[in-house]
Amino acid sequence: MKRFHVHAHVEDLQASVAFYEKLFGAAPTRLEADYAKWMLDDPRINFAISSRGGKPGVDHLGIQADTPEELAELKARARVADAALLDDGATTCCYAASDKHWVTDPQGIAWEQFQTLSDIPTFSASQAAAPQAASACCPTPSRGKPVGIAVKSNTSCC
Repeated sequence: MKRFHVHAHVEDLQASVAFYEKLFGAAPTRLEADYAKWMLDDPRINFAISSRGGKPGVDHLGIQADTPEELAELKARARVADAALLDDGATTCCYAASDKHWVTDPQGIAWEQFQTLSDIPTFSASQAAAPQAASACCPTPSRGKPVGIAVKSNTSCC
C-alpha cells in the first residue's frame, strides 16, 4: 500500500518536533540532529522535516511505494501523464537507501516517487563537505529534484 509523503524545511528542528509530536500524538519514527520523520498510519503519511536546505516551508511532495511493483506502477502513471521524469534509480538520502524518481506537475511542484530499501546512518551516503547547505532531497551536482515548491502565504484556505 502506498503512503503520501511531505517534506518540509524548518528553522528550529527542536521546536518543530515538539509541535508535530503534539499535533500527531506521536513521537518521530526517526530523529536526528537535522531531521525528523513520522510514519503515520492514520492518516497514512510519511511526514519529514529537516533543517537542511532552503527557506522554511514545503520542499516537495511524494508517494512512497512498499514494493518494486508499486513503484513501477507510479512511474508508468507519470509517463502516461506526460510528466518530465528524472530517474535517480538506487540512491541514498534522508537517512535511507531507496529507489526513486522525480516528476514535476504543470505548476512546477516536485513529486518524489520512491521505495525505501533500508535505513542508513547518515543523511546521504556521500555527504557534501557542507551538509547543511544541501537540499533536503540530496541532489548531486547533476541530479536531484527537478523543481522546488514556492511557498505562498495568503489568507485564503484550501
